[in-house]
Amino acid sequence: MDGIHLLGEWYGCTADMPEMTHADALRKLCLRVASDSGMTVVGDSFFQFSPAGVTGTVLLAESHLAIHTWPEHGFVTIDVYVCNYTTDNTAKAERLFGSMEKALQPRHARFHSLHRGGRDA
Repeated sequence: MDGIHLLGEWYGCTADMPEMTHADALRKLCLRVASDSGMTVVGDSFFQFSPAGVTGTVLLAESHLAIHTWPEHGFVTIDVYVCNYTTDNTAKAERLFGSMEKALQPRHARFHSLHRGGRDA
């Protein structure tokens, strides 16, 4: 299936911001940003680690957002994957990814974009 997969590694995020340390805060951010980006949220699951750190997924009709925080290192990994089955969702994925990056404010970022699927060779 034709789609785009955006992958990020974010370094130097503020370790004590609620979205880095509390599952509920990160969940609220992810759901808001996904909806604001034009995505269709169909489910979510977030897990709180002790003493801090969060892993979460937002299931989208278009595919998914997955995010993991390590506040003790100021580090976040994120991936946004969307398929383009009936419409091109690339711009929505880019908006979602960019909004999350803006909210978590990394000082340094690594980014990869992969085209997935497409026609058989």
